[in-house]
Parts: sequence; structure tokens; C-alpha cells
Amino acid sequence: MREPVTSGTLLAWYDQHARDMPWRVAPQDRARGVMPDPYRIWLSEVMLQQTTVAAVKDYFVKFTNLWPTVADLAAADDPEVMAAWAGLGYYARARNLLKCARVVATEHGGVFPSNRDSLQALPGIGPYTSAAIASIAFDLPETVLDGNVERVMARIHAVETPLPTAKPELMELAQALTPRERAGDYAQAVMDLGATICTPKKPACGICPWRDGCEGHASGFAPELPRKIAKKAKPTRRGVAYVLRNSKGDWLLETRPNKGLLGGMLGWPGSDWTDEPSPAPPVQTSWEPTGIEVRHTFTHFHLILDVMTAQVDTPPDKGVFIPHQSFRPSDLPTVMRKVFDVAKHRFEQN
Repeated sequence: MREPVTSGTLLAWYDQHARDMPWRVAPQDRARGVMPDPYRIWLSEVMLQQTTVAAVKDYFVKFTNLWPTVADLAAADDPEVMAAWAGLGYYARARNLLKCARVVATEHGGVFPSNRDSLQALPGIGPYTSAAIASIAFDLPETVLDGNVERVMARIHAVETPLPTAKPELMELAQALTPRERAGDYAQAVMDLGATICTPKKPACGICPWRDGCEGHASGFAPELPRKIAKKAKPTRRGVAYVLRNSKGDWLLETRPNKGLLGGMLGWPGSDWTDEPSPAPPVQTSWEPTGIEVRHTFTHFHLILDVMTAQVDTPPDKGVFIPHQSFRPSDLPTVMRKVFDVAKHRFEQN
């Protein structure tokens, strides 16, 4: 007879194997009464949405060095925050980050609310993030269901219903295991289990603390779970990016509209991104094609950009010249940095 899967078994494992995270309070410290800073938990959870821990760590450290408290972040200038976020992707998160920080600072006295409903009423905080903050920061028995937890639940209960159809069932199973004591540690434990042992490919079942109670392992098809409905192929769109310098070497850039993809970020003036983009140069001049395509993949489509360059002092129809001494390519989102790398090489050749 298999041993039952319990939160206590996983917590004992977590006490010995918890990952070291810059936003996390170690279980031994938590046992001594040290509680996490809700600001740091909120910031990390927003950054971790659709982004890996490895990609987030350096950004988290940078943000907390620049803005140690939610009040500091609320008082920051929008362009500085957007520049610090550049490269992390999903830029609506950065805009909501500022909105949320300012609501907490002005309407909650700089203190994050400690219940899930109030947390979820804040800008940019949905069901998952509110549960994570309530659980990890305030030790409330809320159930956190991310991709790691879904995978663990599907395997230990041998759930063969494919995702996303299986989400409600997996939530019920996860809720049944969420303890009332040490809920924050448990939430992090089950995520750690999925990230380090119950991995998408080649799970390390031999060292899993829940192996003896895992129905997927007993049946022999745990690595095949969770099953997923096949995704539709992503469409490909095209566009044109125009990189212009003046005789002083300054760069023409524009701030993209707040709404839409890469909203609020610096970028190169360009065309629309469609099947057949219409030319939209910021000035009428002799544009030189680089002959090099920039390729980038967003969540819902692939993008191919043709890069055009020119050097004139004609006042542009859109955008502003950024002095070359203060221009930092690192302030650009990834696709715009790729364009810069192509254009810079062409300017260096001329």
C-alpha cells in the first residue's frame, strides 16, 4: 500500500532543501519568527510571471537596490523604472508595478493589505499573485497554483485530463493538500519540488519525497504528465525599424504608447507589425537597408523586422534625438536592442 502524500512530508524535505532566493526567508529563519517583506514578495511574484527564476534574480536585486521600499518605487520616475525593466519582457507588468506601488503608497499608507481579496483589488494583481503574496508573505492558507504545482499535482494524482481543461481539477487537488500551518513554506516547497525534482523532462523520482505516494510514478507514466492540448502555430508578422542618427551622433528614439505591446518603452520609430507593413519613416531621406533581418518571438507571434539606417539633421516627424553620451542600449527592450546591434554595425562600417 502506498504511503499517503502529505504536506508534512514535503515540509520536512523543504527544511533541508529550500532554494536560496534573494526575496525568500529561509525556513529556519521563518521558524524563529522572521517574516518576509510583502514588498519583496510582491515584486518577485510580478517579475516571475511567465519568466524564469534565473532571469529574474539580477533584476530583483537591481530593483531593490534602486527602490528598497514600495514608497521608493512609488516615487520613481516612469522612464527610470521602464529602463530598469528593459529586457525582462511582458512590459505591461512594469506599468502595473508602478500603478500598484502608488496605490499602496497613497491609499494603504505604504503597507500591503494582508488578505487575498484586498490584494487582488490592487492593479496588476490577479488570482495567482494574490494567493502567492497572501500565502508567502502573510502565511495564510491560500493555494498557489503555477506551472510547477500543476505538474506536481497531475503526476501525484495521475490526472490525465489535458491542460488547460484540467486546471479546476488540479486546483481542487492542490487545495486539499494546502496546510493551515506553515502555508507560506508549503507553497514555496511545492514550487521548489516542481522546479528541482518533478521537472518537465526526466523527473528525479528516485529522490522525490512524495515518490511512495505518487500515482503517476506507480503507474510508470509520470514523465508524460501533465498532458496538454496542442497549441496553434504562432503567426509571423513583419515590420520595419528606422534607426536615425544626426551629425552629432545622437540617436532618434521614441517612447511607445502606454497601451499595446512594449507600451511605455523606448524604441526605434517604425512601421506597424502586420502581414504587409506600410512604410512609416520618421523623416523623408535616403534610407539604407541593412539587408539583415531581426527576428524576435513574442507570446502570440513571431516578428521579423527589416532594419533601415540613415544619418541626417532633418527634424523628425516623430521621436526625439537622445544625446549619444546618455544613450544606453540596455534601456531598450530586447527586440529593440537586437535592432541596435544591427544598426550600430552598419554605422561603424560607413
